[in-house]
Amino acid sequence: MAFHDIRFPANLSFGATGGPERRTEIVTLANGYEERNTPWQHSRRRFDAGVGLRSLDDIAQLIAFFEARQGQLHGFRWKDWGDYKSCAPSKTPDMLDQLIAIGDEVTTVLPLVKRYESGGQSYLRPISKPVPGTLRIAIGGVETQESIDWTVDTTTGLVTFGHAPDLGAEVRAGFEFDIPVRFDTDRIETSVSSFQAGQAPSVPVVEVRI
Repeated sequence: MAFHDIRFPANLSFGATGGPERRTEIVTLANGYEERNTPWQHSRRRFDAGVGLRSLDDIAQLIAFFEARQGQLHGFRWKDWGDYKSCAPSKTPDMLDQLIAIGDEVTTVLPLVKRYESGGQSYLRPISKPVPGTLRIAIGGVETQESIDWTVDTTTGLVTFGHAPDLGAEVRAGFEFDIPVRFDTDRIETSVSSFQAGQAPSVPVVEVRI
């Protein structure tokens, strides 16, 4: 499967329904207790873009995008309007938002991550599709400059530093990001009459591992 580094039209994904899913295996023992385990280290997100369509022009735009991706064959970027920043949705990304590493004076390539915390527990989500031009990075609280101090591969989320961050220095970052997804169907069904009556087609997309 190839990946097309293009974003699904943001005006069509706005209003989409969906979010993260987990896979949990649950075994109920004879005494009534449960054993729970998961084969997934990371969650996977699913969305339905159908509810974001508002006009026949939107449908035409969707079909063009679907055909260019050849259905499920090629992946693409997706903007999750509820979770696309290193900070809260109402705020602007800041260089201190996310702790991505502690300097060791050796490592020069670091992945972007986003931390989710609740009740003393946390989950680190890999970020592989930062939005170009949005990344800010601070080392030891001091902002650094793209192309001078570091470069980022916006297709993998890997940041390469010209000089390894100093020992013990916090490396923090702020950014916007997309999700790598594919269509979760090989067929898009539309009806002009039903759409005008308020019935949107189903357009499922699912996150892919890359």
